[in-house]
Amino acid sequence: MIQARRLAALSAAAMLTFTAAGCGGGKSDSSSKYEDKVKVAEDATDGISDIPDEADKELEWLSYFDINPTSAAQEKRVDLTLFERKGGKIKYSQCASTTKYDQLANRLLSNDPPDIFWFEQKMTFPCYCVKGMFQPVDSIVDFDNDMWKDMKGLADQFTLKDEHYVAPINLNVLSSMVYDKDVMEANTLDDPYELYMDGNWTWDTWYDMMDEYCSNAEGDEIRYGINGWFAPFIFQSTGKTLITYDSEKDEYVSNITDPDFDRASSLLYEVQKNGFYNADWYGSANDAFKKNVLFYAMGNWAINPREGDNWGVVPMPRDPNSDTYYTTIGITAYMWVKGSTKSDAVKCWYECARYANTDPDAMEAGKEKFFVTSPYWTEEMYEMANEEPLSDKYVKVVDPGYGISTLLSNDDAATNATKEAVIPYMYTSVMKTDDDGVQFTWTKLRETYSGTIDSELKDFNKEYHKFISK
Repeated sequence: MIQARRLAALSAAAMLTFTAAGCGGGKSDSSSKYEDKVKVAEDATDGISDIPDEADKELEWLSYFDINPTSAAQEKRVDLTLFERKGGKIKYSQCASTTKYDQLANRLLSNDPPDIFWFEQKMTFPCYCVKGMFQPVDSIVDFDNDMWKDMKGLADQFTLKDEHYVAPINLNVLSSMVYDKDVMEANTLDDPYELYMDGNWTWDTWYDMMDEYCSNAEGDEIRYGINGWFAPFIFQSTGKTLITYDSEKDEYVSNITDPDFDRASSLLYEVQKNGFYNADWYGSANDAFKKNVLFYAMGNWAINPREGDNWGVVPMPRDPNSDTYYTTIGITAYMWVKGSTKSDAVKCWYECARYANTDPDAMEAGKEKFFVTSPYWTEEMYEMANEEPLSDKYVKVVDPGYGISTLLSNDDAATNATKEAVIPYMYTSVMKTDDDGVQFTWTKLRETYSGTIDSELKDFNKEYHKFISK
């Protein structure tokens, strides 16, 4: 149950971090008298394509969260404000997060496709693009245009037959480490923010801080170093991923024998073995801190300081063997569903969303909206959680292994006790134990799953080559 709740919340994390305004979990409330506290400039739509009068202006959005204002998040998003000024409208059709692809498949089989669908790294690409659920976007997106050219390099990673299937709107940080500055000071520990600014926020300093904090527990006090979502990002801070695309072979290949993973897995193994890791599920930083957890790792949605709190946020620690900063990113994008014919409205929506994340005034409005809904965040926290890891200082990492096959990539279909597909499971399982309570080693995990990974990749590559040869 803990893992099931974790996975549901992580889906929410990807949804909530893509825009400063956020999306609530409540139902749409179009009759609300709420007045937006942050206004968007009236001329903000000047550079956005119009929807012709004769075109259908309503887009059906099949998802497990609403783009429209909700009772939980009444401040209207900047992109939606722009789209409505262009005459557009978003119709929300709700689906379950765990069965979203099944529901989409059923709509396609009945020749009743929605128009747009949320991009998720898990399964969307390349798997469901190869299966024909989505259509290329090149007819409505010009990646050489000023609006899109900064995303062209990333979009080029999501091509089939030289056609782009993903138009990245913006990037977001999937998980950050939050901590209580007062707790750090009380335990004479360095402020991680200062360590980061000095270039000293690494695996080693992170581990040493947890070790010192936990070692100083008195009497019956139990302390923990870390809780939350961090293990995959430690692996990926090496700049490597479990699955890679081999351009020479034009196929996806396993990378699980990379020696950098031996180092990353060894670090995580020690974190678990020495009792630093609290594996319980906490839905907020507040809940974790009440359990004497030093660092809580999660997306913005779970970082909710209250009045009087003195918190800090830092990105995931850097691999000490490298001077390069790597970060795993979330990508905001809306897939164009195969069979949708509303090209003009989809084009307009894409541009509204992109404008909201590139125009300085629109971005500032989005930031202001964030602080309306999260008033006790500080500028320092916002910078570390939303800006620093997305800067040019970081090399962005994407693991295609999250989108290969049901067995390898789809947590929603997983039948094991932790409800994890093989690739996500590999990233976290040196911190788990077997039925006899014996902690898994990286060597054991490789031996157990290498055959499965190779077999699934073989089957997918066969399907992939069949698709691109059509």
